[in-house]
Amino acid sequence: MKSNDSNDKETKEIKIPPRSTDKKISRLGKLKNSFNELIEEISWRYVAAVAGAVFLCVIGVGAALIFVDPSVAHINEPPTVENKSAADDEKHVQVKIREGSSTAEIAEKLSEKGVIKSPLRFRILARLRGYDDKFRPGAYTFTTGMEDDEVFAKLLTGEKRLVRFTIPEGFGVKEIAERLASLDLVDKEDFLKEAADFTPYDYMRKRPNVFYAAEGFLFPDTYAVESDTEIAEIMELMARTLDDRLTKKMRTRAEEMGLSIYDLITLASLVEREVRFPEDRPIVAQVLLKRLKLNMPLQTDATLQYLMDTPKEEVSITDTQIDSPYNTYQHVGLPPGPIANPGMAAIEAVLHPSETEYLYFVADRRGHNHYAYTYEEHLNLVNQYR
Repeated sequence: MKSNDSNDKETKEIKIPPRSTDKKISRLGKLKNSFNELIEEISWRYVAAVAGAVFLCVIGVGAALIFVDPSVAHINEPPTVENKSAADDEKHVQVKIREGSSTAEIAEKLSEKGVIKSPLRFRILARLRGYDDKFRPGAYTFTTGMEDDEVFAKLLTGEKRLVRFTIPEGFGVKEIAERLASLDLVDKEDFLKEAADFTPYDYMRKRPNVFYAAEGFLFPDTYAVESDTEIAEIMELMARTLDDRLTKKMRTRAEEMGLSIYDLITLASLVEREVRFPEDRPIVAQVLLKRLKLNMPLQTDATLQYLMDTPKEEVSITDTQIDSPYNTYQHVGLPPGPIANPGMAAIEAVLHPSETEYLYFVADRRGHNHYAYTYEEHLNLVNQYR
């Protein structure tokens, strides 16, 4: 009997091997997952490294500052002023902080004056304490070698003082600028820049070849202003003082003489700079007025001195050759504008000159003037007194 081996054979599972493309897709998926995990791990490590570096920098700067100045350890505490011993070698200095000055500019100015030791430390402390935009403009009195906290206390509260200054008759704009700068009321260059075109009154209108429109119209007197007064305000005060002093009677007298206010002040400035003694003012004024009437050159040394950076005791023949509209040896008539700021005595001398007929004058070594009617007489006086 035949066996049923063929029918009874076990049915075997047939496995289909995977295709090569499926293997590639699987491998790419695993690789992508691994790459993403690597990127994520690197990103976290990078962030952690940067954060750690920043933290270490902050700690380092703080430690360095505390080492340099222990007061930084109390950055959130308001500045306090400590009493110094009278024996400390201190020098009072004036510092003007202008509106809009940056902390860096303030620190540099304080360092130059010797108020603080380190402008860098001052700036860092100001930044850490949040003072950068809180410093008040004004004129301050500091002492050299102050502690930063003392300086902060002043700058945060502000400080004003009344400053008195005197401008002598005959001072020019440059001399006024130097005097006010020495009191820390103005910056010299800023003052000169403002003076170049300062014309609050119609009669001050700037003429061609004039250096400073304000020249001659800043009345010499004693003034008192607050330490934070702006340059324009100081000029306005001085120009207004002159305008107030020019009475209606004086203006009428100038008009009768055929002089504008501008010409009056220009002539008065020449008298102011040519004369040392009061008795000479009306006589010199008469000489100048007569020369103008005769269309003669004024030939005043003062106009040449005005062109020089450093005035001379005596001008030379070479100086009289200077090419400038202010050279009254070379040009007939008045110079382009005043050469100084005259006082009332010089203005009155022009309005009321002496009744003489002199055409020449020469000053001796002491400053007294000697007068002549003719050129020959003048040369004799020059030989005698020079």
